Amino acid sequence: MEKGCLLTFNQGDTGKVKLINAGRAATRRLYEMGFNTGAPVKIIKNNCGPVIVSLAGNKIALGRGLAAKIILEKEG
Repeated sequence: MEKGCLLTFNQGDTGKVKLINAGRAATRRLYEMGFNTGAPVKIIKNNCGPVIVSLAGNKIALGRGLAAKIILEKEG
C-alpha cells in the first residue's frame, strides 16, 4: 500500500489514517475531529487553498499545514 501525507492525494482518492505526525496540541485537535488511526478518509478537494475531506459522513476543511501532518495509507 502506498503511504503519504494528505497533500499528496488527489481529488476522489480514499485512504485510512496511518499516523498523525504533529505536536501534542495539533494531534489532539485532529483526533477530536475524527482523524483517528484507521479512520477512512476521502479527498473532496485538494488543489489550492484548504484541503476538504469527507470523514465519517462530514466534510472537513483543513489548512495545508495541518493536512501535511496527516499520513494516509492509500486504498485501492
